[in-house]
Amino acid sequence: MIDRYALPEMAGLWSDRSRLGTWKDIEALALEGWEAEGVVPSGAAAAVRAAPPVDPEAWRGREAEIHHDLAAFVDVLAGSMPEHGRWLHYGLTSSDVLDTALGVTLKRASTLLLEGVITLFEAVKRQAIAHRDTPMLGRSHGIWAEPTTFGHKMAGFGFELVRSYRRMEQAAATVSYGTISGPVGNHSTVPPPVEKHVLDALGLRAEPAATQVVARDRHAAFLTTLAVVGASVERLAIEIRHLARSEVGEVAEAFASGQKGSSAMPHKRNPILSENVSGLARLLRGYAVAGLENVALWHERDMSHSSAERVALPDACQVLHFMLARAARIVDGLRVDADRMRANLEASRGLVFSQAALNALIRTGVDRDQAYRIVQEAAVRAVEDGTGLLAEVSRDPAAAAAAAALPTAFDLGSHLSHAGRAVDELAVVTAEWLRGGASA
Repeated sequence: MIDRYALPEMAGLWSDRSRLGTWKDIEALALEGWEAEGVVPSGAAAAVRAAPPVDPEAWRGREAEIHHDLAAFVDVLAGSMPEHGRWLHYGLTSSDVLDTALGVTLKRASTLLLEGVITLFEAVKRQAIAHRDTPMLGRSHGIWAEPTTFGHKMAGFGFELVRSYRRMEQAAATVSYGTISGPVGNHSTVPPPVEKHVLDALGLRAEPAATQVVARDRHAAFLTTLAVVGASVERLAIEIRHLARSEVGEVAEAFASGQKGSSAMPHKRNPILSENVSGLARLLRGYAVAGLENVALWHERDMSHSSAERVALPDACQVLHFMLARAARIVDGLRVDADRMRANLEASRGLVFSQAALNALIRTGVDRDQAYRIVQEAAVRAVEDGTGLLAEVSRDPAAAAAAAALPTAFDLGSHLSHAGRAVDELAVVTAEWLRGGASA
């Protein structure tokens, strides 16, 4: 991942130095397991731990000679521990180290992603509470629908992030697996107790029926989950982009002092952060496809998955981590124009109460289809004549019986009397509750 879209905490997990350190830990743990079995001499594991970290440049240099990354690592590390170097990697195959290390890294990456979801959730929750009763136009198909509140809208995103957190928890559990089971996964060269020692120490579970690798449906599910979470973040970004359009003007991204919105047009204040989030979400969907393609490996293993996931897994984790942080920044700095929301609502000339008017006519005995036509035709006149829906409906002779009920149907407060319910339910959801694993 390019530096522009990588935050230091996540990028560090996927660095060569971190990878080599995890490989070293696994080799040491495996030798501890072998020592307990009485196979390798005491002190072999301690020798690995005491050895200097493998230098990434030396490792890459050795790989350039032998064209095998893990074997190059073993050669460099063994060369730094002359007394016990011959026992290094005893009984293991490359994938035992590679896939187990990948499980460790994905588990650590998932922790950062889960915290990123919580940070964004808390920002959305704050906006929902702050605007619990801020009325605005609801829109469907991009067209005026009925009144809603900005708080209710944000509550919808908040609960979607709750679901995102639960999905990420499951995805993290799915990939927190390793294997120390030998060339075809049947423990022919390394006994189960050695595997258990390594995986218990790393906080991983054992792949129950490994081939040479941890099954790639796990990683496909993980990448697909990241894409789904990314799609939810994108939905929030697209909503902000739509509401920020000049013709709508109900929200705006924060604009820093001295910032330029356009190289040519000084008046521009574009929603560039939200647009950036939308673009990155597309990458996540692409990585998910790569993960799905990696599931169907030949027999006990082939190498077709390796090149794809060396890009897809670290990049997907870094992209989503960046998106979550950026989206939280957008929401925290969001400028909400309640006056413009009210003005846009009033510009509808009451059209947003058309269903309430329809229901009022039905309650007073008007046939449903006739009532629909009355309101529909009145809506057309209200727009053409610049009057209002209430006045136009009231003029129809068939609406006479509903004259007393119609004004109530156009009352905004009555219409939004239950709109705060979702916000109130969201308000009790806390980060501690989410981390506690309660069902959503």
